[in-house]
Amino acid sequence: MKLMVTGGAGFIGSNFVRYVLDTHTDVHVVNFDALTYAGNLENLAGLEEDSRYAFVRGDISNPDDVQAVFAQYGFDAVLNFAAESHVDRSLHFGAQAFIQTNVLGTQLLLDAARKHDVPRFVQISTDEVYGSLGDDGRFSEATPMGPNNPYSATKAGADFLVRAAEHSHGLDAVITRCSNNYGPYQFPEKLIPLMIANALEGKPLPVYGDGMHVRDWIFVLDHCEAIDTVLRKGVKGEVYNIGSMYDVPNIEIVKLILKHLDKPESLITYVKDRPGHDRRYAMDNTKIRTELGWEPKYTFEQGLKTTIDWYLANGPWLEHVRSGRYLQYYEKLYGDR
Repeated sequence: MKLMVTGGAGFIGSNFVRYVLDTHTDVHVVNFDALTYAGNLENLAGLEEDSRYAFVRGDISNPDDVQAVFAQYGFDAVLNFAAESHVDRSLHFGAQAFIQTNVLGTQLLLDAARKHDVPRFVQISTDEVYGSLGDDGRFSEATPMGPNNPYSATKAGADFLVRAAEHSHGLDAVITRCSNNYGPYQFPEKLIPLMIANALEGKPLPVYGDGMHVRDWIFVLDHCEAIDTVLRKGVKGEVYNIGSMYDVPNIEIVKLILKHLDKPESLITYVKDRPGHDRRYAMDNTKIRTELGWEPKYTFEQGLKTTIDWYLANGPWLEHVRSGRYLQYYEKLYGDR
């Protein structure tokens, strides 16, 4: 099976590339990534000489890049991880880049998949398309979409385009919507790696508002296994929610990190809340569990310890990301090719 993984140098994408190559001997992966600020080829160090892996630098919102890679390779499936994904950036720097990548880029991929008769298209989406929950209940696949920030609005738009391609043109497409991921190789603008990095340096840990915003957390390798399950077993046209059913306030996560690292809670600094901050997300994973047989393997405590241990053991990776040196990795490996 030859897979096109867009955004494969990002956090979840790179973990998925490693996961499928480790799990399936008959899989070949083409990693198609524009290497924007969160795309880091150091996440894939060691795979460069694997004959089952190839990296192609390209932008999903550039028609020439997309057509070139589809013309060069015959794909059995496209998995679209590529996205502008940080809510704060969509709020403070504008929505244009999010529209360009998340909406236009997804449509270009859909058009190319149809043109080249790709047997399966998997859209990697997010629980944020559903909006915000009250104090009770969980998001199901039947929950109406109600995105509340520019990032989630563009992801919802992409989901609608995938739905339209399946319904109007018969494309074999499925959508996964996942809760908050954590684990190795996550860019330290996100909550857990940011708190780990700041705590290790004795810096303040910024917590939005009162810290009581609730999220459902899933270890990234559980998410990768779920995506692989949907790729192979998912029903055409269906949506699958992916989550661990573990939802807690952010402040509890921060305090757990400090406890693991033996750092004082006095490092916690409450900062002004971001605009339109959704109060609570929680996912119902009944459908994927009962229909496809997937179950998360990691408890939150196991996953968090594994994540913290990874960051402790990979100081150079964290240093390169925080200093920007990781951006030089592409030129080092591919500059003369």
